[in-house]
Amino acid sequence: MHDLKTGATWRRICLALLGALLIADAIALMLMGLFNFGVVLPLAIGAAFLALSWRWKAVAQWRRASRRNRWIWGVGGAAFAGWLVTLGMFFYFIDAGISESAATGSPAKTILILGSGTPHCTASPTLAARLEKGLALARQWPAARVVVSGGQDFGLRCSEADIMADYLIAHGLEPDRLIREDRSTSTEENLLFSRRLLEQQGVSAGDPLVLVTSDFHLVRAKRIAHKAGFRTVSGAGAPTPLYLRYNAWLREYFAFISGWVLREY
Repeated sequence: MHDLKTGATWRRICLALLGALLIADAIALMLMGLFNFGVVLPLAIGAAFLALSWRWKAVAQWRRASRRNRWIWGVGGAAFAGWLVTLGMFFYFIDAGISESAATGSPAKTILILGSGTPHCTASPTLAARLEKGLALARQWPAARVVVSGGQDFGLRCSEADIMADYLIAHGLEPDRLIREDRSTSTEENLLFSRRLLEQQGVSAGDPLVLVTSDFHLVRAKRIAHKAGFRTVSGAGAPTPLYLRYNAWLREYFAFISGWVLREY
């Protein structure tokens, strides 16, 4: 009996610590202006862990009250464990793909940089990493056009495309190389709207294109690019800051699922 009580105590402590860690991580990112599913879900899981730790005895009594309750608890636990397994497999899949970089053998005619968050109408660390990657490629291929693609974030009056263009110009890119796509609200729209603008500039969807985005986003973005009609696409993955890497991967997990359901790729 003593061993059972000790084991329960340690489980409660572990749940409380893990819950507090998840909540602290989510709050820190929210204070930085980052608010998405990859941040909110850990917050909800952390709150659930804290609640379970606090009400451990009551939950144990409920579980022992009937066979039906034990079945519900078992199914719920198995489902959560199964989800963690699929999440781990997806993280491995993402990690295996982030080493891909743009080919340097043949010049690109277009460099397309996908937008990311612009809290307070400034480039987020994730977006800044994409822009730095795009700048390096623009210097490597001085004849390439540079497309910056991104509309308005919720509640903001600025567009991602304008923030991106201002950043690139401030860091030395010639303004006449830029094409701004400022209406998109998703990766699919990024690619579709950018293709139309490029065609208006006489750039074919079959011309070599380098797609610049975050490393974790590269696999899905390239698939969407092919669906949007681009036929010669290589990718350049920008590194994701460590402090938000796994939140971003979690968000991408659900984006991959929704993209498949919505037939975005």
